This record gives sequence, C-alpha cells and structure tokens, in this order.
Amino acid sequence: MPNALPPTIDPTAAARWQQAPLAASAWLHEEVARRMEERLDWIKLQPAAWLDWQPLNGGLASHQRLLQRYPQARCLAAEASPARAHALAQALHAPWWTARRWRQPVTQFTLPEDGQVDMVWANMALHMAADPAALIAQWQRLLATDGFLMLSCLGPDSLRELRAVYAAMGWAPPCHEFTDMHDWGDMLVQSGFVEPVMDMERITLTYTQPERLLDDLRSLGRNLHVGRQPLTRGRGWRAQLLAAIDQHMPRAAGTSGATAPLALTFEVIYGHALKAAPRRPRGEQTVPLSDMRAMLKRGAE
Repeated sequence: MPNALPPTIDPTAAARWQQAPLAASAWLHEEVARRMEERLDWIKLQPAAWLDWQPLNGGLASHQRLLQRYPQARCLAAEASPARAHALAQALHAPWWTARRWRQPVTQFTLPEDGQVDMVWANMALHMAADPAALIAQWQRLLATDGFLMLSCLGPDSLRELRAVYAAMGWAPPCHEFTDMHDWGDMLVQSGFVEPVMDMERITLTYTQPERLLDDLRSLGRNLHVGRQPLTRGRGWRAQLLAAIDQHMPRAAGTSGATAPLALTFEVIYGHALKAAPRRPRGEQTVPLSDMRAMLKRGAE
C-alpha cells in the first residue's frame, strides 16, 4: 500500500545512514539534480523562500545553481544531523577574505516554520526514508499555499545488474526494494498535494573496474534491506565480491570481452506537485421536520 512503511527497509539502518558523515555529494546525485533543475524552466512561480532538503547528500553544486536561479529568494537548508549541518555550512561558506563570500546569497541552516516556503527541493532522499509518507507529509506542511515540491529518487529498476550478481552467488540482497513512481504519486495525493506529475528515466553508468563501481555505490547510500547479511564479512569477502562482479555483471551495450566496461542501471524518478488551498467544508443546512413533510406532500400532489 502507498501509505505503508517500505517493507524491506530496516528503520535502524536508515537512521544510521541519516547520521553518517558525508565528505561530498555523489556524482550521480549532482547529475540528477542538474536534470531536475532543468524542469524548473517550466514553472513560472518565483519562490520568495525555498528549502533545500539535505543538500549535502542531494548536491552542493546544485544548491549553488539554485542560489543563482533565485538570487532574491530566502534560502534555507535542512540537514539530518548536527554533524551534517556543520559539514554543510563549512562546504557552502567561502573563506571570509574572498570576494565570493560577500557576493554569494546567504543560506540559513534551519528548518522553517510550517507554511513558510514556496518550494521544497528534495533531491535523491525519498528512497532512503524509513517512513516516506511521513516525510512527504512534512514537506507538505512546510510549504505555503500554492507552493510546490520538486523531488527525485531511485526507482525499482535501479541496481538490477548488481542484484542479479548477488542472486547468482546465493547472497542476501545488496539493496532494499525501491518504490514505483505510481505509488509515489498516490502517496503525494494522500498527503494533500494536487496535480502530481511523475516521470522517470534510466541512466546507465559504466565502469572499467569493479573497485570504482563499489566506491560509487558507497557514496550513494547503504544497503537498508531487512534481510541483508547480518554478520561481519571475512577478510576475503571484498576480493570475492569484486571477482563476482567482474564475472557475472553485464558489460556495456555494444562491447564485449573481459576488458569491456561494466554496466549498472539506475532508474531515476522525478516528481513535481503543488500544495493547494485546503478545501472548505460544505456548509450544513438544517430543514425543520414540518418543512420536510410539507415538501413531500407538495411533491405527491
């Protein structure tokens, strides 16, 4: 069900990921943010205030581009932990002696009151949430009436090649299951958003070495599956994993041979939705019983 908790996500593992330090934004997240930003060209509303949801994970470069797109708007950023908030502040603030420090718009590192922003920007966060319905509802509350949400996340086809390798080796899943875009659309409506627009694309990344593939995966997140391997791996695990990826993972289309690049698919879902004014309850009208009897009598004549 769209309003249920994701059945394969371990909430404890998801919470640990939210607290884990991040050194930099993942390349794929920055690329997805760039593509999502292009969709802002279709939106005429110029937000007076906007919120970047966890930009350290979602993309520092995209945050800077959004500052330039909306130079007169108040910008806020919300992070998952005090440590990540501090890292974000350090990453965004140029040294005080540089000219860029005095020219760049100011980002406020705080969560706004409900109804105080016109745009919530949430890049590549939703698929790592243990309670995505609650997160979407929070975004809806933060928005002012007629404000809009821009989101992206991974879809069910993501990492299909890696999942096939683990299945072939008889290992526990390498990642939790990802939600379909139609379920995300239903969840947006259930949370009070209107006119959700969902679309998706598949991005295939290629790697000349399995080591580089694993490094990229660690920058994207963690395995939150409730059925993941529960014990610490032995010393030879990494070598065994690299050999399995090299042997079983498909090569890029149009290539062949052991030296051809490895191919890994990511299904990226984009969503846009509006927060409309709350519906006014229909007024109740009381009709006296004597009047009702009179109307029924006239209708029978």
